[in-house]
Amino acid sequence: MVTSVDRSSETMAPLLMEEKEAAMKYSVLGTTGVKVSRICLGTATFGVAPIAQDADRLVGAAIDLGINFVDTADVYGNLPVFDRPGAPAAADREPAEQILGRALRGRRDQLVLATKSNGIVGPDVNDRGLSRRHIIRQVESSLRRLQTDYIDLYYAHDPDPDTPLEQTLATYDDLIRQGKIRYVGLSNHPAWQVTQALWIADDRRLQAPVAAQVKYNLIDRAAERELGPACQQFGLSIVPYAPLHGGLLADLAVLDREVSGDQRFGAAGFSDSEIAVAQWVDRLARAWGLAPYQVSLAWLLSRPAVASAIVGAETPEELHANATAADVELDRAQLDTLTALAAGLVP
Repeated sequence: MVTSVDRSSETMAPLLMEEKEAAMKYSVLGTTGVKVSRICLGTATFGVAPIAQDADRLVGAAIDLGINFVDTADVYGNLPVFDRPGAPAAADREPAEQILGRALRGRRDQLVLATKSNGIVGPDVNDRGLSRRHIIRQVESSLRRLQTDYIDLYYAHDPDPDTPLEQTLATYDDLIRQGKIRYVGLSNHPAWQVTQALWIADDRRLQAPVAAQVKYNLIDRAAERELGPACQQFGLSIVPYAPLHGGLLADLAVLDREVSGDQRFGAAGFSDSEIAVAQWVDRLARAWGLAPYQVSLAWLLSRPAVASAIVGAETPEELHANATAADVELDRAQLDTLTALAAGLVP
């Protein structure tokens, strides 16, 4: 999720006045030949922010901005972990997929739609995982909620230690042959499992994963150690989530919010070291005549193998602001300065 822009701030006003309509750019997703917008609309908090009634307007704004890539999951939206003050309780919310499905009416074919499964979706011991039984059941449920007959990109949401990867990939291959999903991705999988999946797919002539979704931003760069080089070597795209680190890399005003960062999911807030990096990003962005969210996203989109960044905008205004980053190109010196920040090397 990204923080809203404080348009009353005198320090931000000159930057915002210079913003123009985003000229969306596109990347090829892995080896698919399918082009996706460099900004992807995330829907994890659909039903909370935006509330269900406002989701249609946000999806429409995304399409108007040239965003053709939308990310969701079978567990998004109506779980207690997404609760926050002022929002409907989990029991009163619909799944994010269902809200998104209504918003996609008449627009479905304009979008590349990604969803996922593995999370806990019910009380039964088998209501989670990557078994053939669960995957097929969840694909059918997602198709109903999304009001579509196919899913463009289907992720394994997390690794499942109880199910052999061979079974999971074979199930995905069957679903591709049935026309229910088009391509497969892996989410939150370490590099060794991504590589293992490619070996299995090659050995058994199965459809191989084309994308890896992972948390990745200027502050959290663990993906660069092994996953990034593996994806670059084997032709997978990286699709980062939390590209603005819960809004901290978008605007320091997020620190004034009652709920921010991983607090949105029942976890802790920001650490002092994270705030220090964000403060430097803020200073650099203003010196370069840009907004922090533009600098943070432009840096991420410049990294090897990164195809598109998932932004969980809560309003069309936030989405428009983030979309402007797709048209920002930082020079080598600027990129190097930002890269050094996470290593503790301040300008």
